[in-house]
Amino acid sequence: MKELNNSKNKTGRREFLSKISAAAAMGFIGTNVIRGASPADLEWSMEQPGPGMPMITLGQYKISRLICGSNPLLGYSYMGAHTDQQMKEYFTTERTVEFLLKCEQAGITTHQLSSRYEYLNILRERGSKLKIICLHSEREKIKETMDNVQPIAMVHHGGVTDRLFAEGNSKIVRDYVKAVKDSGKLAGVSAHNPDVIKQIADEGWEVDFFMTCFYFLTRKLLKEETNSVMPVGGYNFLKNDPVVMTQVIRQVKQPCLGFKILGAGRLCSSQKSVRDAFRFAFENIKPTDGIIVGMYPWYYDEISANTKYSRELGISPV
Repeated sequence: MKELNNSKNKTGRREFLSKISAAAAMGFIGTNVIRGASPADLEWSMEQPGPGMPMITLGQYKISRLICGSNPLLGYSYMGAHTDQQMKEYFTTERTVEFLLKCEQAGITTHQLSSRYEYLNILRERGSKLKIICLHSEREKIKETMDNVQPIAMVHHGGVTDRLFAEGNSKIVRDYVKAVKDSGKLAGVSAHNPDVIKQIADEGWEVDFFMTCFYFLTRKLLKEETNSVMPVGGYNFLKNDPVVMTQVIRQVKQPCLGFKILGAGRLCSSQKSVRDAFRFAFENIKPTDGIIVGMYPWYYDEISANTKYSRELGISPV
């Protein structure tokens, strides 16, 4: 067995070097895909699966504490146009279906999607039972979207939420929540601004759960802050943001689904830093909360890695 493992490791190293060379030729060196990989990092892929996936309760549903996000499927890398395009080319309809089936096989029971639905019918024809959480913001299209997507929940889009609150139009978001509730589905609100989450909780909205970004990406930086921040891909990720948002997460009674726990790849310099980010998330959210993680398995098996960390660090409260 030892000789077999050594052989696999040697093969893995050769494949790693060849793919690094190919990536360099294509101009992908420096993206979160390659930065997160090393031969030693890949050894977990040969391990036996751990204990069952931690679960939480969302309304009447029991779902995996790790939820598969949709940004990579949409080509939203937050790293710049080159990586955006590479993600779009990678996630064809067929590859997206295969990817989600692998997530389900690994123990992930829920997928959060937004604006791209064409793969759902194929996915379900292939036997998938994934529960769907739909990120959305057009009140007049709620019924149409529900008919097309068949989600367990509808969530008001975070970027739109932040903008409407900043403009003094929070009533539009509240009306959206009420319309979703009236339809019989779970209603959520997503936000990047922790003050938005606090305001909704203080005002006692009938919201079933929140989607809470670990980074306040929609903020307007003060002049003195812009001098100390080097935006990547046009976005500002401030290091203390996760501490601020998780403090709010722990204060609200509703379940929260934290997202961008890896800073859109900025915390993926090694599998140790990825694991540390998972640890921080699980240690700083409530036992009833979950995380949404986008995955891009272009080079290595992020599905196995992320489910492994969730099993080890996100002990189930139910």
